[in-house]
Amino acid sequence: MDNARTDVSRTPIVAVPGLGLSAEFCNRTLARLSGPSAVVLLPGFGLPAGRDAPRSPAELAKLLLARLDDLGYERAILSGHSASCQIIVQAAAQAPGRVEALILVGPTTDPLARGWPSLLARWLRTAVWERPGQVPLLLRDYWRTGIGAMVRGIDAAREDRIDHVLTAVEAPVLIVRGPRDHIAPRRWADILAAASPHGRAETLSAGAHMLPFTYPDALAACINAFLTASVSPREISRS
Repeated sequence: MDNARTDVSRTPIVAVPGLGLSAEFCNRTLARLSGPSAVVLLPGFGLPAGRDAPRSPAELAKLLLARLDDLGYERAILSGHSASCQIIVQAAAQAPGRVEALILVGPTTDPLARGWPSLLARWLRTAVWERPGQVPLLLRDYWRTGIGAMVRGIDAAREDRIDHVLTAVEAPVLIVRGPRDHIAPRRWADILAAASPHGRAETLSAGAHMLPFTYPDALAACINAFLTASVSPREISRS
């Protein structure tokens, strides 16, 4: 889905939904950002994913870069949510000249919670703070993705060390989370910011894990401020 608007001077922001989620979980925030934007759907991340579908962040990053070619985007600002953060970090590592900045919203996977019991406990502690109005949409998206695809996606994410990959990413990186997000706790966000040569961690004043859908105004304001401060006019030019 392409949300390109009249401001074509800025490099487009390309968002990848979180695992099992649809473009609707990105669009609320993208609509509040300045400049052109698009949502890219990948297997398990907005698209159905069979057993033979690519599942590792590195494999999915290659598909993301190919989709940038399809969109005609030589360069992009990449935005991820939850497990898709690992995909966009891999894309930046694979093609550094094509990524001008990274936005990681509630990134996974904290090495201290890689096991299934720990992941489930953190998810439950976070879910109680989420807005119930999103539940019908979540159930629809998760059902469409399939439980098997969700489990396979989580397993692949658990093996990916986003903190290690970030050390090779020279682009500016924003890590943003909600104060009630136990999936991406503050300590983990700070570790990722420190791992990146140009990283910055922010915690919003409200929200849990589903910030792109539940707190789009606050999230968009944080992203716009980051891009204004971190990406120079020369860098955001599409000429």
